[in-house]
Amino acid sequence: MAQQGNQLDQAKCSCSICLGIVKDPVTLPCGHSFCMNCIKTHWDEEDEKEIHSCPQCRQTFTPRPVLVKSTMLADLVEELKKTGLQAAPADHCYAGPEDVACDFCTGRKLKAVKSCLICLASYCERHLQPHFQSPTFERHKLVEPSKKLQENICSRHDEVMKMFCRTDQQCICYLCPVDEHKGHDTVSAAAERTERQRELQLSRQNIQQRIQDREKDVKLLQQEVEAINGSADKAVEDSEKIFTQLIRLMEKRSSDVKQQIRSQQETEVSRVKELQEKLEQEITELKRKDAELKQLSHTEDHTQFLRNYPSLSPLSQSTDSSSINIRPLRYFEDVTAAVSELRDKLQDILRETWTNISLTVTQVDVLLSQPEPKTRADFLRYSQEITLDPNTANTCLLLSEGNRKATRGQQQSYFSHPDRFTSCLQVLSRESLTGRCYWEVERRGGVDVAVAYKNISRTGSSHECGFGFNDKSWALNCPQNSYTFYHNNNNTPVSGPQSSRVGVYLDHRAGILSFYSVSETMTLLHRVQTTFTQPLHAGLRLYGDTAEFCKLK
Repeated sequence: MAQQGNQLDQAKCSCSICLGIVKDPVTLPCGHSFCMNCIKTHWDEEDEKEIHSCPQCRQTFTPRPVLVKSTMLADLVEELKKTGLQAAPADHCYAGPEDVACDFCTGRKLKAVKSCLICLASYCERHLQPHFQSPTFERHKLVEPSKKLQENICSRHDEVMKMFCRTDQQCICYLCPVDEHKGHDTVSAAAERTERQRELQLSRQNIQQRIQDREKDVKLLQQEVEAINGSADKAVEDSEKIFTQLIRLMEKRSSDVKQQIRSQQETEVSRVKELQEKLEQEITELKRKDAELKQLSHTEDHTQFLRNYPSLSPLSQSTDSSSINIRPLRYFEDVTAAVSELRDKLQDILRETWTNISLTVTQVDVLLSQPEPKTRADFLRYSQEITLDPNTANTCLLLSEGNRKATRGQQQSYFSHPDRFTSCLQVLSRESLTGRCYWEVERRGGVDVAVAYKNISRTGSSHECGFGFNDKSWALNCPQNSYTFYHNNNNTPVSGPQSSRVGVYLDHRAGILSFYSVSETMTLLHRVQTTFTQPLHAGLRLYGDTAEFCKLK
């Protein structure tokens, strides 16, 4: 209880300006007491206004009151000092460089806990109390401490800006509409805030809706990731099973061939040994018979010779030696040749199908295709540097400018090459094109701007190797005054502005091929939606003088 009493006495003896125990206490006509130095400093700052007020209750005095020492309060302070109480606030209550300081503290200022938009001042907890105690401050707007209160003062009229000029879209004071903003559409700041608050709420609703939509998209994408992983895992598992089956089938076929060879080997060896045994038996019998005949031939007694001769056993039928046909050592070599032929065929099949398998894997694209670019700057993000392959150029085409330009002219002394176009004045790019690509062709005279698979025919009639006349190429024919699109010997008339420059956009995975007339603006001439099964190469077929792949970077 004694401690609580001391705390109450200490509160009564505190200066509401410095928040410490009063020193040289003085009492104002309104009854509130302060340190003499604190109130003097406070009033010195108000001398220019010639109106002095109580820092606690805001009562004003004119002229400046004479300060009178409060004897009773001085005695109470002395009693408190004897108890050894310390009234200084803790260091953490003082305002630092990053804090908003109380505007009414003298000396070392305390942190402000609130700022008043009417007073345009910031208050610590002690100096804020009148805003809660006096009816005078009931309508004042308290906000979190702010260092920007002075921004609410009109620099021209030194008044609080409580109005808003919609014409100039800025806050103004009530005097601004008289001169600088005369005749402008002005409303109170509160009314404009209400309107903007409504717009803000709509914006928030829109943002919240977009957040919900994006969260749904993220969830869908997460599900898509799981689906991709699951599909990939299953594809790997199934592929391993299929290849394992193929390996087992090959192993079984290998075992079957081995077993058949061994079985046939055993049969043939057994047949040969059987014949060999018959021949050996015949040889033994012939040797025995030869010995008998030899012995008889040496008999000197003619009678005995003639008596024994008929008793000799006749010879058995001789084995047919014509059935024995000894061939060169090529008994099972034909089997090896047959197996080698199977290996070669399988290798050819694997080579042919592997490209399709690989391309099928790379064409897996879960996300929706990105929209085509709209502006030339967007297209240039996908610009592809194109160079011409001299090995494909017809001998009547001269390549220059680092193999970017083709000129129609006299026959060139190119080396013979299987990739060279022989009947059409055509040439293909060195680069294969996949993904998203963009390039431009500058022409002088007629030209076919094309793309083609690498396996397009290089010889034969125009229908076999000409761009657009087969299912391996797509071409935009660009004579002087019109356009025509060709594919698989079908033509489509194309309308659009004439230009010496043609832009080509390719999205290989999406199967999109677009041709543009390029000048100050880009105009879509023709768009193809298909499925590309192989990498593409850019191509040119000249009817006019020159065509050149432009440098875009």
